[in-house]
Amino acid sequence: MKENRLPIVSLHSSSLIPPFIPHPSNALSIKDVAREAGVSTATVSHVLNSTRFVSEAVKARVLSAVERCRYYPNAHARSLASGRSQIVGLIVSDIANPFFPELVKSIETAAFEGGYDVVLSNTNYDTARTSHYVRRFIERKVAGVVLMTSELDLTLLDELARRQVPVVFLDLGAPGPHMSNLCVDYDVGIAAAIQHLVSLGHERIAFIAGPERLRSAARRLEAFRNSIKRLLPGAPALVYQGDLKIEGGQRAARDILGEAVPVTAVVAANDLTALGAMGEFRAAGLSIPRDISVVGFDDIAFASLASPPLTTVCLPRDELGRRAVEALMKTVEHPEQQGVEIDIPTYLIIRGSTGPAPGTTRIEE
Repeated sequence: MKENRLPIVSLHSSSLIPPFIPHPSNALSIKDVAREAGVSTATVSHVLNSTRFVSEAVKARVLSAVERCRYYPNAHARSLASGRSQIVGLIVSDIANPFFPELVKSIETAAFEGGYDVVLSNTNYDTARTSHYVRRFIERKVAGVVLMTSELDLTLLDELARRQVPVVFLDLGAPGPHMSNLCVDYDVGIAAAIQHLVSLGHERIAFIAGPERLRSAARRLEAFRNSIKRLLPGAPALVYQGDLKIEGGQRAARDILGEAVPVTAVVAANDLTALGAMGEFRAAGLSIPRDISVVGFDDIAFASLASPPLTTVCLPRDELGRRAVEALMKTVEHPEQQGVEIDIPTYLIIRGSTGPAPGTTRIEE
C-alpha cells in the first residue's frame, strides 16, 4: 500500500513564513508594529508623529508594517506626543437653522483639505453651553477652535489666549495673539435692502430683530436703524422682537398685523424669521408682495424655494467657512503670527417677496 506523505517545509525558510496577520479580536499596539518592522517603539512613534528625523528606508519599513498590521494609532497618545491634535473644534448656535449646516459643510471641507477633522457642538443660543464646549475643547487639546456663535462669556477668550489655543470667532472683538476675527459687513447688505424698499415706495418699514444679547443680532438691528435714519429721515424705526427662529417670526408678524397704521414692508434678522412672518401674513389673508413686502437675511437654500421666493441679504457661507479655516490654520501652523481680522461682504438678492408699496407704482432704483 502506497504511503501518503505530507511535504516537509523547513521553518527556517524566511520566504515561506506568512506575513504577520493579527487576529481581529486582538487589540494591536505600537509594540506589534515595532516588532514587525524590526525597530524600537520610539522609532515607530517618531515616524507616525513626525517628531524626529527618520531615514526614508526605515520610514518605509515602519509604514509598511503599519499597513500589514492594520494598526490605527491612538489619537490621544499622538496629541500628547506632538502637543496638539489634528482635531478642530467647531461651535455653532443652532444646527436646526439651515444656515449652519451649510456653514459646517464649508468649514469641514476646508479643514479636511488641510488634514484636520472637525468635532461639532451646538449651543442652541445658550451661553452656558458655549462655555462648557469651549472648556471641553481646551481639555481635549484640539488644534484650534472655530466659534461661529455670538453667545459667549468673553472671559473665555482670555482663557483661550492664556492656554495659547488658536481660535477664530465671529464678530466678537479685536484680533490678537492666536485669535482672529471674522467681521461681517451687515451695514452694506441691510442698507441695500432698505434702499430697495424705499425705491419701491415703502415708508413704514419694520424690522424683526433677534435677541439683543447676541452681538450679531445687535449689529443687524443697529444697521437697520442707521439705514432708516439715513434713507428715510423722520420715519420711525419700527422694531419687533423675534428669536431668530420661525416661531419668533410668527409672533412678531402677529404684532405687526395689529398695528393701527399698516406696515408695508418687513426686514427680518434672518431667513427663518422672515419665513415665519410670511406664513403668518398669508394666514391672515395678505398677499406677498402685493399687500406687504418681506426681506430676509442669510440666503439659506430654502429662501429661493419659498412662495414667493424670498428677497434676502446674502451672507456667503462658503466664503465664511473657508476664510475661517484659513485664518485658523495660520495661527495653528505659525503660532508666532498675530491673528487677523477678515471682512466678510454681504449683498442683496432680489426675488419675488418684495414689490411696490400698496397704492404706489414702482420707482426705478
